[in-house]
Amino acid sequence: MITSTAANSGAPSVREGTDTVVDAARYSTVPPLMDSLLHDVRNPLNALSIHLEVLTEKLKVEGQVPPSQEKNLKSMREQIQRVDGILRRFAEFIVSRPGGAGDADLTETVTRAMDVLAHESRKQRLQVRPSLAPGVRARLSDIGELGFLVLQALTRGYGRSEPGSEVTVGVRIEESRAVFEVVDVNTSPALDGTSESSAALELRCAQLGVDLHLRAGTCRMSFPLA
Repeated sequence: MITSTAANSGAPSVREGTDTVVDAARYSTVPPLMDSLLHDVRNPLNALSIHLEVLTEKLKVEGQVPPSQEKNLKSMREQIQRVDGILRRFAEFIVSRPGGAGDADLTETVTRAMDVLAHESRKQRLQVRPSLAPGVRARLSDIGELGFLVLQALTRGYGRSEPGSEVTVGVRIEESRAVFEVVDVNTSPALDGTSESSAALELRCAQLGVDLHLRAGTCRMSFPLA
């Protein structure tokens, strides 16, 4: 029997290596596509908003919109704003825009990232338990990457979790540091170092000088406090 050297050594196969390259190429197209989507969808949204206001004026009787129509107009206005807000939030975390050294509200960034992943957590029926100290600001050598780090940590925690299980998300000040932590109930270290989220976190944190603790069910990042 002929045995593969790669299989014996534990090295990735040619197919695995090819898949990794293809996946990287595929996902590298996501940011520019998202940027284009944001631009192309917001144009008709703006047009809808304008026409909605024109319609509102046409429906007015003696300066007032009839109550029977006001509710419908208000609902349409709110849905347009909702779609616009969703697109903005997704673009913020998907489209990479280097920001240089600076500081940002870590609590607010984590809150927005949880909103972006809300559908994913609901789909898995996860019990997400936030414990977010207000107004914690973190300093980073490239502040534009803060959203990426937060999103990857949450994605890792959600991805490791069984349906219906609990995930704790925390932001706090600890020994003059801004700390962000995601804890899931899966204590198995089997996924550590193998998932894309874990690998991306380790690489980017090392590049940015962020203290990272990545063990089984815990992902904790520590930043200089702004």
